[in-house]
Amino acid sequence: MENKLITDNAVYEEYRNKIKFDETTIGDDMDNVDPVKYIEKEYPQTAKSFKAIQKEQYELFCRKQMDYGPKNISVGTDLRTDEDVKLSLTGLWFRINDKIERLKQLVVFDKAAQNEPMIDAFSDLSVYGIIAQIVHRKKWGK
Repeated sequence: MENKLITDNAVYEEYRNKIKFDETTIGDDMDNVDPVKYIEKEYPQTAKSFKAIQKEQYELFCRKQMDYGPKNISVGTDLRTDEDVKLSLTGLWFRINDKIERLKQLVVFDKAAQNEPMIDAFSDLSVYGIIAQIVHRKKWGK
């Protein structure tokens, strides 16, 4: 399979020109293409890497939760009220902002990492993003 580069063109432009009606399509236009099947077929290494990273991050998340427990995110609340959720999301915002500032130093200003590799900061950002969604849905710690 040839390597494909993701460009600024419409995602399906090239695919639309060579569409094949097989298990990835439901109808006769791209609106009916299953996006998961499309990406897994057209960009298998990217899809496999994405899934592997998600698994690694989930395992790290679980280990950290065993260390910290849920109250560090819920700030001692049970997330029953909108105010509790806002407090928790504000705390997450601070954590995310710390990571953004860290990445700014490492990526934008090319400063060497002293205590945390750049990739760890990116990983933390993605996990905090998922945690924020769980908090927003009031499912955290349940």
